[in-house]
Amino acid sequence: MSEKRRLHIHMSVDNIEESIAFYNTQFGTEATKVKDDYAQWLVDDLSLNFAISTRGYEKGINHLGVQYESDDALLNAQHIFEEKGIKGKVEEGAVCCYKSSNKYWVTDPTGMIWENYHSMDDVEVFGVDGSDTADGCCMPTFGTFTETPSCTPTKNDDTCCSTGSDDCCTS
Repeated sequence: MSEKRRLHIHMSVDNIEESIAFYNTQFGTEATKVKDDYAQWLVDDLSLNFAISTRGYEKGINHLGVQYESDDALLNAQHIFEEKGIKGKVEEGAVCCYKSSNKYWVTDPTGMIWENYHSMDDVEVFGVDGSDTADGCCMPTFGTFTETPSCTPTKNDDTCCSTGSDDCCTS
């Protein structure tokens, strides 16, 4: 197939102005079209990295992300987010999804989690602890990240792990 194709994602948001400001920063470009109740970005320099897994406590969209080609590019993106007042969570050397990566997690005004990351090496386990458990490692709860990337807080209590282990999460 020689014609260009583009992945389309449409999200409902609570506040259009806040969301436009966030996504202008996330995509590194101004919205292509803006209306009172709608905005669209046609981002030509993003290619697709689509992943699925049977892990996680909720089915559907787990998180969205932008993969960078270097740690310098990731750090630059982090600085841009911070300059715009978008605070996130740095995660260095994360082992997740069969990769070793550095990450900068942010959340949009509606609560959608975005993983900005640079992957370094392939690894043989899904998560950091090597036990390849059923919980998802790429699922932080923004604002209450754990020290253990493979530990996923439950939906109703973001201070304890879905595994029920007392030593799994730190707050």
